[in-house]
Amino acid sequence: MKIKPEVVLKIIGQLDAILARMEEDEKAQIATLEAVSTYYPKSAQNLLNYISFRSFDVREIQKHLKNMGLTRFANAEAHIKASVMTIRYILALAVSHNEQDSLSKHWSIKKGKKLLDRNTKKLLGKGTGKRRVRIMVTQPSEAATNYEMVRNMVASGMDCARINCAHDSAEVWEKIIENIKKAAEELERDVKIAMDLAGPKIRTGKITPGPRVLRYKPTKDDYGKVTEPRIIRLVADKDLVANSETIPIMNGALHELQEGMVLTLVDARSKHRKLKVIAVDENEATVQTKQTIYVTPNLVITTAKESSLQWTVGEVPTKEGFLLLFKGDELRLMKENTQGTPAVYDETGKVLEPAMISCQMPAVFDYVKEGDRVFFDDGKIGGTIVSVESKYCTLKIDLAKETGSKLKEEKGINFPDTLIGFSGLTAKDKADLPFVAKHADIVNFSFVNRKEDVKELHAALANLASLDSLAVVLKIETQAGYENLVSILLEAMKGERVGVMIARGDLAIETGWENIGQVQQEILSICGAAHVPVIWATQVLENLAKNGLPSRSEITDATTALKAECVMLNKGPYILQAIELLDTILCRMESSQHKNEPMLPKLQALVNNPS
Repeated sequence: MKIKPEVVLKIIGQLDAILARMEEDEKAQIATLEAVSTYYPKSAQNLLNYISFRSFDVREIQKHLKNMGLTRFANAEAHIKASVMTIRYILALAVSHNEQDSLSKHWSIKKGKKLLDRNTKKLLGKGTGKRRVRIMVTQPSEAATNYEMVRNMVASGMDCARINCAHDSAEVWEKIIENIKKAAEELERDVKIAMDLAGPKIRTGKITPGPRVLRYKPTKDDYGKVTEPRIIRLVADKDLVANSETIPIMNGALHELQEGMVLTLVDARSKHRKLKVIAVDENEATVQTKQTIYVTPNLVITTAKESSLQWTVGEVPTKEGFLLLFKGDELRLMKENTQGTPAVYDETGKVLEPAMISCQMPAVFDYVKEGDRVFFDDGKIGGTIVSVESKYCTLKIDLAKETGSKLKEEKGINFPDTLIGFSGLTAKDKADLPFVAKHADIVNFSFVNRKEDVKELHAALANLASLDSLAVVLKIETQAGYENLVSILLEAMKGERVGVMIARGDLAIETGWENIGQVQQEILSICGAAHVPVIWATQVLENLAKNGLPSRSEITDATTALKAECVMLNKGPYILQAIELLDTILCRMESSQHKNEPMLPKLQALVNNPS
């Protein structure tokens, strides 16, 4: 294609304007650049340069550069100024422009990749050596007692173990850490330990529990025919609480029963039911039934032929309470800590009192306003605030299943439109931080919204003499955290080891499902410009980890994670299979993908079938 000199000269002028803006912004932010750690001066400068560059609309320039066969800055965030100057230099030569600027005095394009690689190794360890992208795995409570499971995680490819301080206790955390260190030493692996501060998680409060009743149901086929009877243990223990396998008996001697005896009862639905005795011990008897039985406290069990023997059922747990919400329903979100209750209706179906549930973070009521959206349970239920009172706000539900959605206690609440004025370290975070500083390599800082939050964390770490020894990963999971990311990073870069976790679950709700793709891409770009490692988190291979079988979209998502420096897997019964599959995917795909940049190895299809 013939290159028009006037087009090239116009692009050179536009690039000069971009370079001039970079210089101006650097001078304006000289105090910020001088405040960062001596470990990050070039990275902070490049971050500012990238933000200057992105303040221009360069799409037209990109189109012309593509037509000329030149780079379009698509993967240039790690070395943006050098890339702009290099393109300017080439274009000037193309039109015989008198190009006096020497490129040798500017740091090379390779330098950006080297800085990111260095920072990744410093934050997340040296890895397995087989792949660039590390694997972080959330530890279940069982990791405290099951060493073999932890060892298998390390052997399968885990590079970093994540412990969530929102769960368990310091005693459990310490045992998990002991197992991780033991396995790492045994397998000669460098495994980092990351601990999440719980942060100001906003959750639903308690809900009035349901009735005290348990259902025991035999196994049936698709036609409703019983294929296996239900086995139940009757246990002579008045202090026991019934569960899905056991019924406590308050009185009566179970050893008087004999195999083959038939027992009768009238269950909670007034249904006559039978139990057949199949085994007897001194303090318990095993029975079976081919009927569905609903058991409540004080229910009486007798022998079938004679009523001289009878037993009384003991304690039965309450069913978990929930609110069933439909589109168009009203819901009161209560400021005070009160038990949630379903809506109350009159005999005609008219609502006398709407359903209500409390919010465990009452301070949020200082910031909510009419028109703000509210989401519950990872965005499964949503509504809009229609009124704000002193003790509650009323929501109109506009997102729920047609058959109704169940809202339970301890579910997350998101306020994407509300400018919440509190964040930073909670009282629990401050209580947990000394343990984290002593035992962990990385602290994952939850719900960071602004640079002041980072200042608070740095001050707390300084008081613990851990500011230099403990790495900080910033969890970006709110709209505010995303919008303030640049200033948050520049503040965090006053320390030596910094990373960012894209917490896609809450972030998707906060920024909107339709925007999350662009948002996570911009976070990757900004962090790439700062040479800050990124952890790709939330629901990676979740179906595989929980159910043993991955979905097709999960595999695609796992390959997309190659844009980051680390991928986080959540816990599940099939977590080992998830680690092994992710390790395989990353190892195979890294030859054809480096962050955002596609690589071009020889096509295997041509090797196997050259014709």
